[in-house]
Amino acid sequence: MRRGKGVIGIALLVSAVLAGTSACGGKSSASDSAGDSGKGGASASASAHPSPTHPTGPPMLLDSIAPLDKATVGVAMPISVVFTNPVAASAHKNIEKHLKVSASVPTAGAWHWMGDKRVDWRPQEYWKSGTKVRLDADLKYVSNGSGRYGTHPYTHSFTIGDDVRADASVTAHTMKVTRNGAPVRTLSINAGSAEYPTWNGTMAVIDKQEKVHMTSCSVGISCNKGDANYYDLTLPWDIHLTQSGTYVHFSTGDTNPGSGSALGSHGCVHLSLSDAKWFYGQVKQGDPVTVTGSPRAKASADNGYASFNLSWSQWLAGSASGERTTAAL
Repeated sequence: MRRGKGVIGIALLVSAVLAGTSACGGKSSASDSAGDSGKGGASASASAHPSPTHPTGPPMLLDSIAPLDKATVGVAMPISVVFTNPVAASAHKNIEKHLKVSASVPTAGAWHWMGDKRVDWRPQEYWKSGTKVRLDADLKYVSNGSGRYGTHPYTHSFTIGDDVRADASVTAHTMKVTRNGAPVRTLSINAGSAEYPTWNGTMAVIDKQEKVHMTSCSVGISCNKGDANYYDLTLPWDIHLTQSGTYVHFSTGDTNPGSGSALGSHGCVHLSLSDAKWFYGQVKQGDPVTVTGSPRAKASADNGYASFNLSWSQWLAGSASGERTTAAL
């Protein structure tokens, strides 16, 4: 099944989850005006101690920071900062300068802009399990390049948990799960059909829900109840992989997935009911799920948390300040 495309905006610092309506992926188709620090200079005054002045203008607000403060996440989890209003390209470098990433294990990484409202930081390679990470977003008085200025700083700290990975082969109808490098279990799967193939590539888990309502009409597949592709179902044990609606879950229309089944999904990865419940208990936000063997392209980096679908050189091309090693924590 598949769920409709959601939005990345979430209540300010309250949720690190990328919201989405239910679905499983659609058909396949072949001069820095921010200044150095964003702070105003001192005003002229007869006093020996002139009072500083600060820029005025509407506030530059954040829609969300992910992951949540004090969260434990997977090794593929980026830091994702979403602004409420567009940020001018001229302000990118200065804003990156004020987004300081510290870690208990020195880690090379970089920021990358996903359009004009979202900037993500990812390590060059996966995080090392057990790493403590902190983001200090010192945005007070920093300009967005369009007349808005930050009003206060933000801090988020989180921990990288166990290194849990899932590798799904569309052609072999299997998904191999490992924990800290050791094999745990191999599950039977079905992926997308020829008409609705699953995204290839690595997608870090966005969130998970015990039940999700999924409809074909919400994603433009079919609103006709008599159509073979019509569905309106609430399905259990759902692991959310893309903003466009890809899930790993159980489907009542494909109860025994595996190489002996000719059934294909609308883009999701199907597990049996018992396997879906087991897998739900294993994974957390930021754990990488990698799909291979599908005729579909890799999911775009901003389609959820698919940053590792870009090569390191591609990632750096979207950064204003380039690669940096984390500060000591």
